[in-house]
Amino acid sequence: MTQSTHETDRTNWTVDYTDVEPIRLRDPVAEALAVLQPGDPFVVTYRDVVKIAGHSCPTAAGAYRIAQDGLEALYPDELPVRGEVAVLAGGPRTDPSYGVTSRLISYVTGAAGEDGFGGLAGGHGGRTDLLRFGAIGTAGITYEFTRTDTDETVRVTYDTSKIPDAGPATRHLPSLIDGEATADERAAFAEAWHGRVERILRGDGFVTVDGSTKRSADG
Repeated sequence: MTQSTHETDRTNWTVDYTDVEPIRLRDPVAEALAVLQPGDPFVVTYRDVVKIAGHSCPTAAGAYRIAQDGLEALYPDELPVRGEVAVLAGGPRTDPSYGVTSRLISYVTGAAGEDGFGGLAGGHGGRTDLLRFGAIGTAGITYEFTRTDTDETVRVTYDTSKIPDAGPATRHLPSLIDGEATADERAAFAEAWHGRVERILRGDGFVTVDGSTKRSADG
């Protein structure tokens, strides 16, 4: 079978996120089915997360940073492995913040609920019941990531109180929704809205990682 050339993304992006550090993960199922060479990573970019969410916003950026920082802490010297990361969300699935962030974190890590992929023969690469919802009891949006091979756990918190304000340009949103915004109004809104997303993606202090915790009893 010949290997096809990866098609360039022809989406006409208004915002350039190509230099945001991507997330690289191994996927044993992709390797077993000859999608990837053994040891080669899938590369997940913030653009990929935007496509899944359908938009770019502080919640999507926060989910990306939670996954990125958590996996880096959990696997400091090797690539994270899909199917070997259990995720505990610190709030209910029905909470708007946890509902959105958990979906995006599931996309990155592969961790899924009871409807997840059961794995190849013998459960190889299975992801069922690796995503759970509980109560961690901290401020902000908090997740715990656990390696199923070592039981090592890290706790990651996204401090939503530090999300920068988008400023007065957000007053143009109703006009954008109605399709009545001028080019200048659209540009002003885009600069303000995506400027704060960029700060979350690149800045310090939004996400903290605690590597000394144990998985909560509700997990």
